[in-house]
Amino acid sequence: MNEFLKWFFEFITELLGGFGKIFSGLWNGLKQIFNIPAYIDIFKAHSEKFGALGWILSVLSIIIVAAIFALIIFIIFLMIRKYIRFRHSIVSNEDLLEELADLQRKVIKMTKEKDEILAMKVSQMGLPAGSSPLLAGGGYGMGENGQQQDAANDLPVVDEDGVVQTTDCRFSKLIEVDNFYKSYTPPIYDNEITLRQLCENYRNFACSRMRLYYEIRTIRLFIAGMASTKLIILQGISGTGKTSLPYSFGKFMQKDTTIASVQPSWRDRTELFGFFNEFTKNFNETEVLKRIYSSSFNNDINFVLLDEMNIARVEYYFAEMLSILEMPNADEWKLDLVPNVWSTDPIHLDRGKLCIPQNIWYIGTANNDDSTFAISDKVYDRAQPINLDSKGVAFDAPDTPPMNLGFDHLDALFKQAFDEYPISQENLKKIQHLDLWVIEKLRVAFGNRILKQMNLFVPVYVACGGDELEGIDYVLATKIFRKFEALNLAMLRDELKELCTYLQKLFGKNSMKESIAYLERLQKLY
Repeated sequence: MNEFLKWFFEFITELLGGFGKIFSGLWNGLKQIFNIPAYIDIFKAHSEKFGALGWILSVLSIIIVAAIFALIIFIIFLMIRKYIRFRHSIVSNEDLLEELADLQRKVIKMTKEKDEILAMKVSQMGLPAGSSPLLAGGGYGMGENGQQQDAANDLPVVDEDGVVQTTDCRFSKLIEVDNFYKSYTPPIYDNEITLRQLCENYRNFACSRMRLYYEIRTIRLFIAGMASTKLIILQGISGTGKTSLPYSFGKFMQKDTTIASVQPSWRDRTELFGFFNEFTKNFNETEVLKRIYSSSFNNDINFVLLDEMNIARVEYYFAEMLSILEMPNADEWKLDLVPNVWSTDPIHLDRGKLCIPQNIWYIGTANNDDSTFAISDKVYDRAQPINLDSKGVAFDAPDTPPMNLGFDHLDALFKQAFDEYPISQENLKKIQHLDLWVIEKLRVAFGNRILKQMNLFVPVYVACGGDELEGIDYVLATKIFRKFEALNLAMLRDELKELCTYLQKLFGKNSMKESIAYLERLQKLY
């Protein structure tokens, strides 16, 4: 045992001695670095033999060394200050989290107290525990005559179908729509116009009546986009007429576009469609909700414009609508507004649900800058993006009046285009070959949704006066090759060049200009 203690003492002594040498060496090193008298003695010993050049160089050397030391000390000071600030922010965040947790605990406690109070009211009314006919925010009990009645404030009763019988109205704006369409007389629609004439007439109207100048190709893309999806994204630089396009199109159809200016604070659907206020027992309706509801009464072409749609995250406030528009059966396009039914609810509200009509489109404008969010693939896949990258060039057009176009006729024109101008089998085979090539080289697949949209987009684009290859080219550039931005393009430049060559070989020279220009732009950017 004594021998072990001797060994352990010597072992620890040797170990601690090493640490002592580290600290003593560090201290001695710092003392030597800042030993100013030694530097003065060295300078005196050699300065007597300096010439003019030696004196100049020595002074410069001292200044440079002093500057380096000052810079090192300054950097150390900044690092210490940054660390202190970082620690301070962490402590502040922890305090906020603790405060938030405390508030959540209080909310849970208050909710529990509210449930206990409601349970006491139910028991006082003689109802069994767990049962609650509180559909409209009040307490109901059974009267002596067996009829259901309010226990305290004469609130409305609930019938056998679960409908709250009341004279109060919670959807004031939608009720206004009901009243308006009771005496509504639909206009006389132009059911003779073709898609090609529609594009030309709107272009001339925008020029002659609103001084807006659009290329005919842009209008064809817009109409074709309406045929392929209910969500269209107009993107490009500022001042190219993104907002003016759906606005003026609404004027052309004599049905003004409803404009919703997206705000950075939008995080859920309530900003777009409204919400039920539990305190006032009223539904806070928005103009978007009113336009969707009114569209179910008419046969017009209706637009809702989401201006600056990506200034907030589209996946947040528009998520429910994205899911609804993907349902294959249009009868299932229903938006839940309220969980119960009042006798005074609007007539087109089905058990608290609003059916989304087919004659309404959602048009979003998007800028790509530091103040906006990137639009995700989920949104792009469901939408048809249209690039407006150049300002309109003025031209002369005959004075063209607005018109009335019915949705039924426009839908019939779309279906006629699907039958008359389907994508040729030859081009479909080329698209399949391109799909296999892209999967093999770049590990990116097209997806059935995009191919379905292409089969709707291209025929209508041709019916509007465009070329089939131009329509295919545009869909490939905006829907397929756009996905390449998520890849490591710096390592795929050779593959992108090879893809440009393959496109020309597959579809012919001087074709696929939109796709090739986009791929070449990707090569330059990355």
